[in-house]
Amino acid sequence: MSVVSRQQQTGADALVDILKKFNVDTAYCVPGESYLAVLESLYHHSSSLQLITCRHEAGAANMAEAYGKLTKKPGICFVTRGPGATHASIGVHTAFQDSTPMILFIGQVARDCKGREGFQEVDYQEMFRPLAKWVVEIDNPNRMSEILTQAFTKATTGRPGPVVVSLPEDMLREVVSTPQMIKDLPSSMAAPHPGELQKLSAALSSAQRPFVLVGGSCWTDQAKQQMEAWALKNKLPIATSFRSQDVCHNDHPCYAGDVGIAINPKLANNLKKSDLLIVIGPRLGEMTTGGYQLFAAPVPAQKLVHIFPDPGEIGRVYQADIAFPTSIPAFVEQMTQHIPSLPGWPDWVEENRQNYVDFSEADQLYEKEPCVNMAKIIKYLRATLSHEAIITNGAGNYAGWVHRYYRYNHFKSQLAPTSGAMGYGLPAAIAAKIAFPARQVVCFAGDGCLMMSIQELATAVRYKANIIVIVVNNNMYGTIRMHQEKNYPEHVSGTLLTNPDFCALAESFGFWGGVVEKTDDFAAVFSEALAANKPALIEIKVDPGYITPQMTLTQIQEQAKKTHD
Repeated sequence: MSVVSRQQQTGADALVDILKKFNVDTAYCVPGESYLAVLESLYHHSSSLQLITCRHEAGAANMAEAYGKLTKKPGICFVTRGPGATHASIGVHTAFQDSTPMILFIGQVARDCKGREGFQEVDYQEMFRPLAKWVVEIDNPNRMSEILTQAFTKATTGRPGPVVVSLPEDMLREVVSTPQMIKDLPSSMAAPHPGELQKLSAALSSAQRPFVLVGGSCWTDQAKQQMEAWALKNKLPIATSFRSQDVCHNDHPCYAGDVGIAINPKLANNLKKSDLLIVIGPRLGEMTTGGYQLFAAPVPAQKLVHIFPDPGEIGRVYQADIAFPTSIPAFVEQMTQHIPSLPGWPDWVEENRQNYVDFSEADQLYEKEPCVNMAKIIKYLRATLSHEAIITNGAGNYAGWVHRYYRYNHFKSQLAPTSGAMGYGLPAAIAAKIAFPARQVVCFAGDGCLMMSIQELATAVRYKANIIVIVVNNNMYGTIRMHQEKNYPEHVSGTLLTNPDFCALAESFGFWGGVVEKTDDFAAVFSEALAANKPALIEIKVDPGYITPQMTLTQIQEQAKKTHD
């Protein structure tokens, strides 16, 4: 136990000292007058706690969320009251749906202005209640250590997630009269019950077509490697949940692909045919279950074994035959030790592995070769980038090529929002590069997606975050246009875009810029971007007709007309 103390210590001083005690090394912010006292305290600790100043609160919150994904430590974000908090809410929602540890600190109106609709006043408990694990206001600086310890505990235990802490500005300036006592947070590793492990072993022994589905945010690299070795030993196919592809080495002999949007049809069919589904980590949300249709809800046809660290999530939608409300690393360690070697299912593994290889290699057949073939570009990057490279993206059809053709072979190399939030890729890439400067970081963004956070190009330049941004430009909101054509063919409404010259705009911020209009030109442009020794942006101008990796816009229209006729 240590005592946080300083002569005439304020609430803001206590807050920053406690953050340091919890090993916070980076925080993201847009400054505001409501927490000037915190900025002052951070000034005196700038050598040990880096403050990243962003250009929009959504960017700051997304950077904090990405940091939490990468490090398993709560991403820390400071914003001001009212507009600052509402802008940051997108990052909080992403952290909630992605189960990412995060703490958002909001400067609040002074305590004597509360309830009077003071300047930019918002009731944050009401606002953030459905978006966060916990929302609290610290109205007494002497309770700083008590409440922040609870905030860090809630953000990191059970199902991780975001916590929102409101800080009245006068409280931050008030002198602390009670020493703030801090202990290290205890580690919580609930172990699986031996009897349930015996049931799992028996279920595996009698299964004909078992499948392991892994994902979620609660893995460690050691647990991942243990799971991969166990699956290989027992000849079990492994799939990953939506945007959790880095939880299994994609070149592993048992890896069968990802279960999410635009799933490999053969994988989907085999999952439906499976008789035992061992789910380790995913909470089985809408994207991973194909709108709750891939596995029947609430009782799937397969025998279901569900492992998740929060008992409140088990049985929320799907009724499990065997449940383990336990930590993922503890479960995997016990499973690999106590479940004996099984004869395995080598033919089943080989079939699913080959289906994945075929799907991730084959280019969709179009009526003509497009000027830019995104499948070939992703395959080039797959062969060129370091296996430790971090790939980020936001939301949009462009991500379908990345998910299908890239192979994630390093733990924590994929940063993407399972919540489907646009504008995420760029701030996530910046946070990743600042946290891991030696690793290559490539951001994919659509033209619509990038414009949601393009001001953060300035943040990349300021902090020398030498990322590479690849903008897939088709001059429209492609995902919405696809759904529009499926439901209302040839009725285009609200989905066309007018874009800037992305390269000129990036260069004005201090980026290197390049344009690709033909597939064969990409390699040379990408090499120049790597050699630029500064942040770089590559604009890929694609034919808007090639709207998905599976079907062209014309094919979607024709199919929709037949359906509606």
